[in-house]
Amino acid sequence: MPFEIPPNIHPNCARLAWLIGTWAGNGHGAYPTIEDFQFGQEILFQQDGRPFIHFMSRSWIIDAEGSVVREAAQETGFIRPQEDGTLEVVMTHNTGFVEIWYGELHPEEPRFEIVTDTVARTATAKEYTGGKRLYGYVNGDLLYAFDMAAMGQPLQSHTHAQLKRQ
Repeated sequence: MPFEIPPNIHPNCARLAWLIGTWAGNGHGAYPTIEDFQFGQEILFQQDGRPFIHFMSRSWIIDAEGSVVREAAQETGFIRPQEDGTLEVVMTHNTGFVEIWYGELHPEEPRFEIVTDTVARTATAKEYTGGKRLYGYVNGDLLYAFDMAAMGQPLQSHTHAQLKRQ
């Protein structure tokens, strides 16, 4: 499904117009400290003409048939694109984390990569020390991958998904 550039989009956000909208689909997760899992996910990216994009994501664990087993992660935050193509991202999670990420837009392709600069967590949150994310617009779909360093493990693949515009 093609996308439209909103008429009120802030110039800093224009290169991310492909991201705006609601996306849904399935993904896969794995990590040495947990069992592999499949999940469903929905992400909303929205903008109101100011120089940021607000996002909200929710996911749920699914079984082999695609039926919901239980609710899973939720996150929300703000992508703050800068004039020079760099990105600042502020993100918070239902699991007790707050992160600041930095990255940059690819100069010619609809994709971007971000890495954590700061991670803060509540007293009850599990150990998590950093991450790296890659988002891209590929053949009309949103693809992403999340690498994580947590629970004494080095940075490595954790989740990836392919989402379709709704």
